[in-house]
Amino acid sequence: MPILLILVLCFTAYAVYRSSGEWVNPEAMPQHWKILLSQEVRFYNNLDVDKKHLFEYKVMEFLANCNITPVETTVEDLDKILIASSAVIPIFAFPEWKYYNLNEVLLYPSTFNHDFETEGEDRRILGMVGTGYMEGKMILSREALRQGFQNETDRRNTAIHEFVHLIDKADGTIDGVPELLLDKQYVLPWFDMVEKKIEEIKAGKSDINPYGATNRAEFFAVLGEYFFESPKLLESKHKYLYDYLEKIFHQRLSEREFKTVKAEIGRNDPCPCDSGKKFKKCCGGVVG
Repeated sequence: MPILLILVLCFTAYAVYRSSGEWVNPEAMPQHWKILLSQEVRFYNNLDVDKKHLFEYKVMEFLANCNITPVETTVEDLDKILIASSAVIPIFAFPEWKYYNLNEVLLYPSTFNHDFETEGEDRRILGMVGTGYMEGKMILSREALRQGFQNETDRRNTAIHEFVHLIDKADGTIDGVPELLLDKQYVLPWFDMVEKKIEEIKAGKSDINPYGATNRAEFFAVLGEYFFESPKLLESKHKYLYDYLEKIFHQRLSEREFKTVKAEIGRNDPCPCDSGKKFKKCCGGVVG
């Protein structure tokens, strides 16, 4: 067999094979999933046609390389879409980005504690990036996952928060400095700014989620939620922080006209899958 053909076959296999043994084509997103994206993911809904196709591809690519495992709950198509979207949104401007430090997302029904228990007291955790024997895993509350996309103005999204932690961790340490994305000359000014903003939070003089005052890593993750949920508000209230996040994520979100409500697709509207047909004659006929 020619070497070139072998390489092509190996690349194809890498792209579509999951560790669970399930084969997935990154390019073949089910049509009704596109409807879910349009109805549930505002970031996607505000992209142009070409970028929507890219977003769809990256969603499928993520799901092809990361298992989503239910724990005392079920995983529906919507959960897969929201988890993958949470992964794609922060790194959308980086075509080659892969979450090499993640191979499985454990989906819990709601909050859990540090012993990963879903019953009993002290269940306050909504999401967590695993370490030690949980290395390569992420735990998410299904309830928090969905809430993060239902409320578009609260500047909070648990799943995006956890994926920002993974981006931070890609350089080897979760310390609030994504060194792979932030040029070295900006690191010290970033540290200084973060410490100043943490003190403002502690003094009750900031609208940033108080959890961001926990440490630099949590500040970065909380700020990431703010950036992707309410970019115009972040720019107006914290211009320097917003500018730094533009440098880090390479996305000029304040220039987008984000719709404040999710897309409502009428039966006679053009189908968002770009088939040229009416919604009722296309994907609308397969959505339950």
